[in-house]
Formats: sequence, structure tokens, C-alpha cells
Amino acid sequence: MTTDTIAHPAHQFHDLEQQHEAANLGMWTSLATEILFFGALFLGYSIYRMVYPQAWVAASHHLLLWAGGVNTAVLLCSSLTMALAVRAAQLERPRQTSHYILATIVLGATFLMVKALEYHMEWEHRLVPSLNFDASHLPADVARQVELFMSFYFIMTALHATHMIIGLCLLGWLAHHARRGAFIGNSNWIEMTGLYWHFVDIVWIFLFPLLYLIR
Repeated sequence: MTTDTIAHPAHQFHDLEQQHEAANLGMWTSLATEILFFGALFLGYSIYRMVYPQAWVAASHHLLLWAGGVNTAVLLCSSLTMALAVRAAQLERPRQTSHYILATIVLGATFLMVKALEYHMEWEHRLVPSLNFDASHLPADVARQVELFMSFYFIMTALHATHMIIGLCLLGWLAHHARRGAFIGNSNWIEMTGLYWHFVDIVWIFLFPLLYLIR
């Protein structure tokens, strides 16, 4: 894809405004399906939390609260830099746009590194269901429920991390083209990626209290 094709509307649109409206509708529709997907996981988690409240609290104590807190702060900062990137693109400032996108990439990568460290420590403590889970140090009446909690934890956080990786790939592509001034006059790509990135951040804002703060 060349700089020229990015800066001009696709052949099926009359102008950039129509393309922007179509892209906006498409992105919100896509995010709605993602909300349904994560919503099903949140619903299942909440039901089991009501059924096994003591086990859920006990399991939460095995998570690294400091890691979740650090990652929450990192993602909030990344939302800020992404919003600044969108604004810089709208103002047709390619250097600033590129710099803010790169800052967002660094923050996103930091989040994944902290999460990888957290996963490693949970593996060391034998908290990974099915693969490496040791219930010998847990009360017998809550051991299976703790393993169920950890299953929800790994599914939801791994799914979130997958969305983060997709977002970082998109941001890398945007940073490369933004530096060359590809989005002058057409910030559509950056705005839509910004919506996606903010959605990923919001999902974590729900995950953090659900998983880490119920203790």
C-alpha cells in the first residue's frame, strides 16, 4: 500500500468523509461483537464468583497485585499517548503523530513484558490449570474452585494480551507510514486504530478489579 492510496479515499467512496463514516460504523460494529465475546466471559466469571465467593477471594490472593497495578497505570498512559497521536494526525503533524504512536508501542510492549513476567511467576508457583497446577498447599474444600478461577484468569488475560499484540502490529504499521506523512489529510486509519486501542484498555480496566481487587 503506497502513501498515495492512504491519503486518498478508496475507489468505492465519493470522498474521505464518506469513507470515514463507513470505517467508523465498521469499527464500532466490530467492537460490539468483541463486547459480546468478552461479556460472555465476564458473565461466566461473575456467576461462579457468586457461587464460590470464598474460593474466588482465596484465589485472588495468588495473583500479583503490584503487577496488575503497574499494568493498569501503563495502559492508562498508553491511552493518553494514543489520543495525542490521533489529535496530532488530525492537525497534520506527522512527526508528532509518529512519536506518540511509538510511545504507545513502548507502553504496550511494557504491558506485555510485565504480563509475561507474571505468567512466569505463576508457572513457578504451579498455578497454571491442567498444565502445572498444584493444589497441595490449598484447603481441600476450595482447591478445585481456585483452579477454576485461575482458568478464567488465564483465558481472559491471554485473550486480552492477544488483542494487545494485534494492536501493536497495527501501531507499528501506522508509525512507519506516519513518519513519511502518509496520513496528512486522512487520519482515518489512526482514528480507527485509536478506537480499537481504547477498547483494549477499557477491557483491562474491567479485568483488573474483577481479578485482582476482590481480595
